[in-house]
Amino acid sequence: MTHARRTSTRLADGRELIYFDDSEPYVSSGATRRLDDPRPLGPRFAPDGPAAGPEMRRDPLTGDWIPMASHRMNRTFLPAADACPLCPARRGSTGTEYSDGEIPDTDYDVAVFENRFPALLDVPGLGHETTLVDGEPLWPSRPAAGRCEVVCFSSRHEASFADLSPRRARTIIEAWADRTAELSRVPGVRQVFPFENRGREIGVTLPHPHGQIYALPYLPPRTGAMLREAARYRERTGGSLLADVLAAELRAGTRVVLESEHWVAYVPAAARWPVEVHLAPRADVPDFAGLNDAERDDLAHVYPTLLRRLDRFFVDPATGEPIPLPYIAGWHQAVVGEGRELGRLHLQLFSVLRAPGKLKYLAGIESGLAAWISDTTPERIAARLQELGREDAAAGPSSAADTRTAAHDTTEEPTR
Repeated sequence: MTHARRTSTRLADGRELIYFDDSEPYVSSGATRRLDDPRPLGPRFAPDGPAAGPEMRRDPLTGDWIPMASHRMNRTFLPAADACPLCPARRGSTGTEYSDGEIPDTDYDVAVFENRFPALLDVPGLGHETTLVDGEPLWPSRPAAGRCEVVCFSSRHEASFADLSPRRARTIIEAWADRTAELSRVPGVRQVFPFENRGREIGVTLPHPHGQIYALPYLPPRTGAMLREAARYRERTGGSLLADVLAAELRAGTRVVLESEHWVAYVPAAARWPVEVHLAPRADVPDFAGLNDAERDDLAHVYPTLLRRLDRFFVDPATGEPIPLPYIAGWHQAVVGEGRELGRLHLQLFSVLRAPGKLKYLAGIESGLAAWISDTTPERIAARLQELGREDAAAGPSSAADTRTAAHDTTEEPTR
């Protein structure tokens, strides 16, 4: 890695923790983050044999696999800021004070660790065999043997991805690429999905700026549907569905909201959420690991720019102040194994906020039948984002996506 230093260690219970450093003296190996975890945690897995882990069962009516992780019922929920498990360790007069935090150092740039309360977990020695619930062939079950990781974007509790400098965003992209490559090599993994949930309206349980990465041992419904459509499209036309969708949006131009040398953001023609935007590379790239340096550098500017515009999408009518957008940002990547040639890296970012103080709740037909009804039109969403882009341009070059500035997070070093 040329843009960040990668340092791996183990937490007290055996989970992996990886520091990704872009600041001195760490990036040049002049110093190393704290690698020992002083917490009195017991081992994650039973030393004398396989432990129980989450299972998943197949729904015979839809073919969907449903992980069942009952241990997550008691996971951490909206802790006080001074008890946040993603904040750096605190330092007192006698050294680092004990806390139940997941990162033992008193500071970090970007950190990735295995989730303490995972929905997917590969238990050593447990195997991946299929069994039958109640002995019935209709209900196959097997261990939910995947991996769930947490990606901490910043050590600052009140930060957000939109606040980060391009340099720090680039480090996160390096972490996504590193984890995508490594997790894709894990036997049984079919999809690697980096994502971020932000905002209480979304259901976030930890407000510290962070995302997650799931390495799934099955193809979830949306991925399966996209692969089926891409396969039918290729058989019918010989083309790549995701590449041709991007080309069509560029030809139309009406829903394109941001462009750079390597990336295009657009509101999809069949957007279903009150706010929805997709971001895709111009080149055919399967996943983060396949991005070259120029594409990664460009994304480190484009993505925060897009997030900052989305944070101004809604304005509080009483104060005139922008409303930080609650959102889910999920990076779809080519699957591992069969169907990989049909995939293409792209972001789907959407919000449940349909107006200031108003959320989109799924109606009965949407929840019961997955039959979506949009509360707006894609063109209206795009028009608002295009308006914000023109405001950025009028404000000066420091607001444009291609200016390569590092403003917003003044606590970090300037971009290289």
